[in-house]
Amino acid sequence: MIELQNINQLYGSSQILWDLNLKLSRGSCTCLMGRNGVGKTTLLKCLMGLLSIDSGNIVINGRNVTKEKTELRPKLGVGYVPQGRDIFPQLTVEENLKVALAGRLDKSKQIPPFIFDLFPVLASMMTRRGGDLSGGQQQQLAIGRALVIEPELLILDEPNEGIQPNIVKQIGDVVTLLNQERGTTVLLVEQKLAFARRVGNDFYLMEKGEIVASGEMDQLSDDLIQQHLAV
Repeated sequence: MIELQNINQLYGSSQILWDLNLKLSRGSCTCLMGRNGVGKTTLLKCLMGLLSIDSGNIVINGRNVTKEKTELRPKLGVGYVPQGRDIFPQLTVEENLKVALAGRLDKSKQIPPFIFDLFPVLASMMTRRGGDLSGGQQQQLAIGRALVIEPELLILDEPNEGIQPNIVKQIGDVVTLLNQERGTTVLLVEQKLAFARRVGNDFYLMEKGEIVASGEMDQLSDDLIQQHLAV
C-alpha cells in the first residue's frame, strides 16, 4: 500500500533522512519508533507531501506521488493526525470536522456517524470551540477529523503525547478497532513501548535518519530496545 524508496531529505545543509526504505502492507498496524530527533516526524511530513524530498520515491497504492501536492493524499485514502493535533481553535468541533469533508471522493456533506460511536464526547460538544477543549478532547477531535474521509490508511504522529491515561486507553481501543474491524491500515509514531506493543503488528526502528531494524512486534527484543529506544 505504501512504499518509501531510498528517501533522502535535507534541511539546508543538514541531512535528516538517509536512503530510507519503508513498506506498509494493506491491513497492517505499523509502529515507527525511535528516540527524539531521529527524523520520525520528518518522514511522515515527507510522506504527506508537507516536506519535499531530495531524492527517492513515495508510492501510495501503486501511484508515485513524490512530486504531488499534499491535497492529493486524502483523495488516495490517506488520513493524517499531526503531532500537536493542529485543530482550528477558533472553529467549533462541528466546523473542524466539516473542514475535512472536502477530502471525500463522494462529495458527501455529512460527517460519518461512526466517528461519534468511536468518540461519543464529540457529539456532545459540537458547538464548542476547539480551543476550549481539553488536550485529550482535542486529540479525539484531531483523530475524528482524519477519519471524516474514511481513510484506507491512517497516519498518527505521537497521538498520546501529553494525554491523560484514560484517553490513551481509548485511543488504543480505537486504533485496534479501526485496524481489526474496519481494515484500516495504520502507521503510528509512538514513544510509549507498552502502547506500541498493545496495538502494533510490526515495527520499524529509526536512528539518525535511517531505518536500523524492523520486524513483527514480537521480534522487538530487549537488545533492540536498549540499543535504539532506551534513554
